[in-house]
Amino acid sequence: MKRLVMVLLLGFWGLSISAQEIQRFNPDSVKTIELDGNINIVAQKLSVETFIRAILADTSFYTAFKKIKRYNFIAENRIYTYDKKNKVNGKIYQKIRRHNSGPLKMEYLVKEESGKLFKKNGKYQLFTLQMFDYIFMNNYKAEASAPDDDTKGDGSTIAAYKEKLKTLIFNPGKPVKGIPFIGGKTEIFTANMRQYYDYSFQSATYLDSIPVYRFKVSMKKDLSNWTKSGLMIKELTTIFDKRDFEILGRYVDMKYSNMLFDFDEQMNIEMGYFGEDKLPTKMTYQGNWNIPLKKEERASFLILHKDYHLEKGK
Repeated sequence: MKRLVMVLLLGFWGLSISAQEIQRFNPDSVKTIELDGNINIVAQKLSVETFIRAILADTSFYTAFKKIKRYNFIAENRIYTYDKKNKVNGKIYQKIRRHNSGPLKMEYLVKEESGKLFKKNGKYQLFTLQMFDYIFMNNYKAEASAPDDDTKGDGSTIAAYKEKLKTLIFNPGKPVKGIPFIGGKTEIFTANMRQYYDYSFQSATYLDSIPVYRFKVSMKKDLSNWTKSGLMIKELTTIFDKRDFEILGRYVDMKYSNMLFDFDEQMNIEMGYFGEDKLPTKMTYQGNWNIPLKKEERASFLILHKDYHLEKGK
């Protein structure tokens, strides 16, 4: 356990084996998972259906984010915005101590900002940064957020997109409600959608010591460009702990364009063990986002959580 915690404190490596589609500066440059080989494993009781059922039934990812409200921890956030040539034009670095008890929930240890990031009213200019604030900064001030089936937002495209992202992170493969023209494009495990995807799994090692399976869903290579453009989820990779089959990591690559919005995004979330709890340790995002009549947004961020510990007596 001490060795695992030390690895988490010293550095984090990207979960996805393949390179990001968006070619530009990437704050997440280190790898945490190594495949045991290029040969797909064949196990007597394991099949593609085993992994699909586990993904659709899983609640452990949701629970892990809920559990952080019990902990003190350090959050280290690096955020970058880009111009049309993918050159960095805005930077944010934050180091925050999150307190579980007392009046001060969030304490800035370091806060550095450069570039044109804010509106005159003090709010972030970019929707992407508003999304970051919505998911993470609110969590540091209070308890961690998680998807709520009854949440419908304020009816706007932006509010709906926030809920869509949360659904994709916590419940991939399930339908996302409230966004026009998306419908069942997220239901990649249905009989109709399976004809477009390849499903495979391999044995691997996570953080040098944890035996895992990497289950990968990716578009078939022989599809026409027209068919590929209609598929929103390009890749979904999930990391399972072999010992209890709980999910330790998730990578989503999605790209889609219609008359209401245009996006090209990759998200990655990794977990680590702290005592008996599984908790989020790394979240990364790379993406372009465009809404008609608004300026295109390009951003990436790397979120690290470390030094998780409980108050004495809890």
